[in-house]
Amino acid sequence: MAIAGIKDSLKERGVRLTRQRQILLDLLDKTGKHLDAESLYQLAKERDPKLNRVTVYRTLKLLKKGGLVDELDLMHWSGEQHYYETRSKQEHAHVVCLRCGRVEEFFGDVLQKLKKQIETHFGFAIAVTRTEMGGYCAHCQVLRAQEVAAASAPSAPAETAGHRHSRKN
Repeated sequence: MAIAGIKDSLKERGVRLTRQRQILLDLLDKTGKHLDAESLYQLAKERDPKLNRVTVYRTLKLLKKGGLVDELDLMHWSGEQHYYETRSKQEHAHVVCLRCGRVEEFFGDVLQKLKKQIETHFGFAIAVTRTEMGGYCAHCQVLRAQEVAAASAPSAPAETAGHRHSRKN
């Protein structure tokens, strides 16, 4: 759902789009990041120093309850935090690097085919799709390979020349 659709949906429900709610929606929609509540609060506070955490949490709850934003855990790569994004026009999967936390969004026919296959197999009418996959990005795969190689390499022999042993009494 585009930002304009969210605004229309709020109006239809009789929810006033205050300046502060507008700031939060714009940040969720335009930062290009998946923001947790605290990050959203910090960014919003830069635009409006009067904005408080309570407003952020109430707005997120309102938007989530109205189906206008999605709450994601993103494989819990950084703990129990939850992240938010506006409902997009197209369903997508989140691919999360379990090492660095990088998040990519995957759009495509493969996802739609999987959804249809599940509906057919289970006789289930899927209303919402939220998919997350965890793995390692190309950069972190290289780092992991280096760590494994370093861990499995034989240790260098300890140098004994010039090494003094402590005397036992």
